[in-house]
Parts: sequence; structure tokens; C-alpha cells
Amino acid sequence: MAENTQETEMDRPQLYLVTPPEIELSRFPTELAKVLDTYDTACLRLSLATTDEDRIMRAADACREVAHARDVPIVIAEHALLVERLGLDGVHLGDGARRVRKTRDDLGADAIVGAYCAASRHDGMNAGEVGADYVSFGPAGTTPLGDGTRAEQDLFTWWSQVVEVPVVAEGALDEDTIRALTPVTDFFAIGEEIWRTDDPSATLGRLLAAMDA
Repeated sequence: MAENTQETEMDRPQLYLVTPPEIELSRFPTELAKVLDTYDTACLRLSLATTDEDRIMRAADACREVAHARDVPIVIAEHALLVERLGLDGVHLGDGARRVRKTRDDLGADAIVGAYCAASRHDGMNAGEVGADYVSFGPAGTTPLGDGTRAEQDLFTWWSQVVEVPVVAEGALDEDTIRALTPVTDFFAIGEEIWRTDDPSATLGRLLAAMDA
């Protein structure tokens, strides 16, 4: 996950898949397996709206089984204390650099620790300096949610030119945004953009095709 894909032979961003906030365990693992079997995926993020520990654990078990069977690492959003307990590969922190150093110390050097830094270059640099494996900026697309602040293309351009820590673009991604950011990001984190559609795999295919347009 920590590899800077701009330096690989592919020279194109990798897919960082995010689960929907609500998971139906009788159906979702099959949908997830289909997507992972169809598209090369660098990492899977378990990102649930619930705080119910039992539901989180059951979802984590199901998603981990599918992901690890395909050699895809899986991280969990926020719940760093559950990483080792659930046999996951790391954590995605949503509050910039605040918890990165402690989380890195707690989980060790081998764990994936990512940091979402909204549209803050300052937070991103701090997160990278204290041990984040990647920094995520967003929303990269236009959305009515939040305060209207968007992670603009010039942020990704600057980051890709100056900083070695891999960068992830996420939030309200569409084909136009993906096309514009393809030269300047390492990963696209795609989740609800596909899961809320009737055919997530086909929708993902259209979004990923925009990288080659």
C-alpha cells in the first residue's frame, strides 16, 4: 500500500476500495469478491457507520476472508484497537495527523497507517512526517455534504511533485475528476460511488476506464 505508484511501470493510480457504510452480510461478501476478482485492488478499507462492536467484528471477519484470499490487505476506519484483534492489516484515521504517531507506536512498523487530511496540505505533511504510510485528501469531487471545501487538483499536483508519501484521492469521485487527477495521485479510494448502484462492478469499470481516457 505504501508504494508510490507514480514510480511504477504502470504509471497510473491504483484502486483503493472502500466498503459501504452499511453491509448486508448475506449479500455483500459475494459482491466484494466479484469486484476483487475483476479489478486489481491495492487495499480494502472497512468503513462502517455503526459503532456496534459485534456488527463491526462480523463484517470485518467476512471482508477479511474475502480480501486475504485474494492477497488484498484490509484496513479498518478509525478503530485502531481492533486491528490486531481482528487480524487486519492496519487502520485509516480520519482526523489528520493527530493520532498517527501513537497509532504507529501501538501497531508497529508493519501495520498500514493512513491519514485522511481533508484539503489541508499542512495536516498532510504533518501526518507523513510522523509515520503515515499514505495521506488521503478529499472530497476530490463536488458534493453537497460537509462545508463545501474541496481538495482541488493543485493540491494533488503540488503533493505529487514535492512529497514522497503516497497520496489518495477520495470523495465524490466521478469520471471527470478521475480523469483530471490520474496524473497526480497514487490511489483512488472508491466506495459509495459504486455500491449505491445496481451493478457495482460495471460502475467501477467505467470509473477506472476514465484513467485511460
